Amino acid sequence: MVKVQIAARGVADARVLAAMAAVPRHVFLEPGQAAEAYEDHPLPIGRGQTISQPYIVAYMAEALGLRGNEKVLEVGSGCGYMAAVLSRLAGEVFAMELEPDLARRARATLEGLGVRNVRVRCGDGALGWPEEAPFDAIVLSCAASHIPPDLWEQVAEDGRLLLPLATRDIYQDLVIAWKTPAGTVTRSLLPVVFVPLR
Repeated sequence: MVKVQIAARGVADARVLAAMAAVPRHVFLEPGQAAEAYEDHPLPIGRGQTISQPYIVAYMAEALGLRGNEKVLEVGSGCGYMAAVLSRLAGEVFAMELEPDLARRARATLEGLGVRNVRVRCGDGALGWPEEAPFDAIVLSCAASHIPPDLWEQVAEDGRLLLPLATRDIYQDLVIAWKTPAGTVTRSLLPVVFVPLR
């Protein structure tokens, strides 16, 4: 998976590639999905949500530019797969999921893997996790029509926010926004398809 689907398509950060190799994607899925766990596409995880395509998870992780000591918020964590990858790249990860059963499942899976630097909360991710702010990086694993203002307020100075921005009919633009002393700097990265932020 890492060699053919991720590295061969341009993801070059050695820490990201190591994290993708170390996190077992199949444990975040139902047993009947094990045969497809390492295929190059998203898979359903219930409640109308999906576990993202491995390449996209790696691409987003690399785009965040994490070095190991950051505090990261993930919104729309679903089954916890992206949070598990981020746990190997950042100092602390705060994962928010709207659906209670998915949040419980993510928490149990992460604990089962021995992940100790991820906290999972069930709640409205658009509101963020204000008592733990500011965050060096915030990533949305769901699409929004705009940058939620509560989340932007929780980005640290010189921090960044990565999200699929719903600006097209079918696809979204994966956009990264940096909070700088001179103002907001944004860059469009690539077209993606994510479930919507609710």
